[in-house]
Amino acid sequence: MKYTTEITINRPRTEVVEKMDNPENMKHWQRGLISYEQLRGAPGKEGAQMQLHYKMGKRDMALTETIIKNDFPTAFHATYSAKGVHNIQNNYFHEVDSNTTKWISESEFQFKGFGMKLMGFLMPGAFKKQSKKYMEDFKSFVENGTSVAEEN
Repeated sequence: MKYTTEITINRPRTEVVEKMDNPENMKHWQRGLISYEQLRGAPGKEGAQMQLHYKMGKRDMALTETIIKNDFPTAFHATYSAKGVHNIQNNYFHEVDSNTTKWISESEFQFKGFGMKLMGFLMPGAFKKQSKKYMEDFKSFVENGTSVAEEN
């Protein structure tokens, strides 16, 4: 399953990228994030891996992020792997003008196992909705300083 999501953030690209590139900020825009742990490599560098722990309702989930390409301020590509699912994320940050940034995220989900493949087939909208929500929460964090951390 592949799709593209985009959002316009009313802040300069340097500020957007600075907030995106700081793992301490993830809790402010990724609902359900409980913790993260650097597994290997230098944080933010290509090949580095980080374990992300989420609580989604009553379900605990761990994802492994692997940085494929860090070409900030223009691009950041990573994969996210969990049991039964592999997500490839290609993110691009375009300077619309000196105070506006467009974030374009290309997502590809690869499912393993009958249950996950079925969920991907029956509920593609849920994945797109979650991606859009993260982007909206990031925009709100960057523009207004609004954090979802209290809601976790």
